[in-house]
Amino acid sequence: MTNSALIALAATILFGALVSGTPLLFATIGEIVSERSGVMNLGIEGMMLVGAMGGFVFWTTAVSKWHWNSREALIIGLIVGMLFGGLLGLLHGYITITLRADQVVSGLAVTFLGTGLSSILGAPYVGKAVPEPFNITVPLLEHIALEQVLLIVFGLIFAPAVWYYVNRTRPGLNLRSVGEYPSAADSLGLNVQRIRLIYVVFGGLMSGLGGAAMSLITDPGWVDGKTSGLGWIAVGLVIFANWDPLRGMAVSYFFGLLRRLPLDLQNPALPLISTANNPSVGRFMDMLPYLATIFILILGSREALRQRLGAPAALGVPYVRGEHS
Repeated sequence: MTNSALIALAATILFGALVSGTPLLFATIGEIVSERSGVMNLGIEGMMLVGAMGGFVFWTTAVSKWHWNSREALIIGLIVGMLFGGLLGLLHGYITITLRADQVVSGLAVTFLGTGLSSILGAPYVGKAVPEPFNITVPLLEHIALEQVLLIVFGLIFAPAVWYYVNRTRPGLNLRSVGEYPSAADSLGLNVQRIRLIYVVFGGLMSGLGGAAMSLITDPGWVDGKTSGLGWIAVGLVIFANWDPLRGMAVSYFFGLLRRLPLDLQNPALPLISTANNPSVGRFMDMLPYLATIFILILGSREALRQRLGAPAALGVPYVRGEHS
């Protein structure tokens, strides 16, 4: 390959990593904020699935039956997907914060619920028409979708904004305090349960947005199990990112690169690593994100190690007023 072709390929891979990693970024940042408040959420996969299903169903209905403009329907579809995820986040928050049920069990139940709902309600929409991208031309990348560019820009702004909020603002200090020392926060007049519920719902909203972004922008269309385990990857990335939003952004794009590489490396001009010429390479690349996630989850399953990595001290511990945390 010529130098210009290699540069163009590198630009394509980089752009693909940003596109693929942005939905994961939203879910990861949402989970980081939720866990910083002290609530573990293993329901991200279900929240992403209902978000992806809800957003796509709304877009299809709005365009085909209500004759909405496709762009307007897409924007509202993203919001609808957020709300679907937020509703499951509210359910998880009510069960774990108000009823003080086990957070792991509740998260798994929410995942099963979201998976089942998306499968049943989304079944009539499998194979339906998808949003047509508004293509623009830029150097090296040629034709790319404007919606994907705007989504990437939003993600690049969103993660630093959340980092600043968490680490440099008074509400962010309150968030960290209820995740580290809820009894001390309570003694200072903070409503621990309300603050935790707000951020668990926020995590659900972001997961729903990530799912809707997948079905409407990054990989338009709906199929059963659309997210393909992306929610579980987000759970692992929170540990990998040490509960830091900026690190969460970096690892999300890195895993986006791992997920995208098998597609980008189908170029036959890469004889040694082309997945088109070497199917075994493609299969290995497909497994990489999930192998890495399993490894991270195994590491994060040890409480002592989680504390050394920087996990909030009260993570997973229901708060009961009057008890010491």
